Amino acid sequence: MRSTALALAIAVACTPVTALAQGAKVTSPVELAQRASELKPGEWVWAPEISPEGPVVVYVDLTRQVADIYRNGIRIGVSTVSTGKPGHETPTGVFKILQKDRNHHSSTYNNAPMPFQQRLTWDGVALHAGGLPGYPESHGCVHLPYNFAHELFGTTSMGGTVIVQGRAGAPVKIPAAGVLSPATVEGLPQGYQPLQAAFRWEEEEGAEGPLAVVVSTSDQEMVVLRNGVEVGRSRVELPGPPSATMVATLTVDAQGAPHWSLVPLPGHHKDDTHAADATALSRLRMPHGMLTRLRREMAPGTHVLITHARVSAETTAVPITVLAANQ
Repeated sequence: MRSTALALAIAVACTPVTALAQGAKVTSPVELAQRASELKPGEWVWAPEISPEGPVVVYVDLTRQVADIYRNGIRIGVSTVSTGKPGHETPTGVFKILQKDRNHHSSTYNNAPMPFQQRLTWDGVALHAGGLPGYPESHGCVHLPYNFAHELFGTTSMGGTVIVQGRAGAPVKIPAAGVLSPATVEGLPQGYQPLQAAFRWEEEEGAEGPLAVVVSTSDQEMVVLRNGVEVGRSRVELPGPPSATMVATLTVDAQGAPHWSLVPLPGHHKDDTHAADATALSRLRMPHGMLTRLRREMAPGTHVLITHARVSAETTAVPITVLAANQ
């Protein structure tokens, strides 16, 4: 994506200190919630059987210094973390896992070990086992308890979504019905009128890699990225008041029905006065050709970022990372 108000954030190197920590494995959502509310620095709780399959989303809450792990929209784990200290803050935004290295060593800090590393940016930010003093103390990375980092490493996949945010927004799961549902054209809402506008998609059929969609309600424009590279752009319309910034991740339930897992990202682009609009995805209008191509390419784990911030090249605003790329 060309230089925009949603420019990719510049990250900093990480502090490669490791630490063992106390953890607990539980078997029910109730027990997980109870244990999660009592976590002390270095502690974690894990219940993967609650939702055994589906795309994984990691939500790092910088304020609480906690990471919540969701699979198919259901929370399966919670861990305390330590993020970037003042002057080396962990960047906020929506990231994809770019690299996984079980035995990574730092190229900046004298080859120090960074176990179970999951890279979020190519300039230094990652999830990995590290020190957990109870407050932000890294040089930008997200430190996890050693055993939790091991469990998470075996659960995530390349291209998985990681959301880093200053304050938590509770995820909401809704059926994927309407415009951006992965359905046939016949599944469009009654009376839906495609937008009569030009669009472009510069990619061969069958291309692979994580797909991300950014919708700006200010610019009335949509940008599609694959592996951090812009592959499509289109005019869109979303009538009604602007929605707060939110991320919607496509999931599929046990019966094969698609759902969106919505996570509000409060505090971006002065949108605290706006509510997260769960209907935005079904009300979005775009050219029919773009809609057809998107439906063909979307898969579980695809995320859509809806924001009132601008994406036009001539505008500037507070940056939010939307997808880090190997450039």
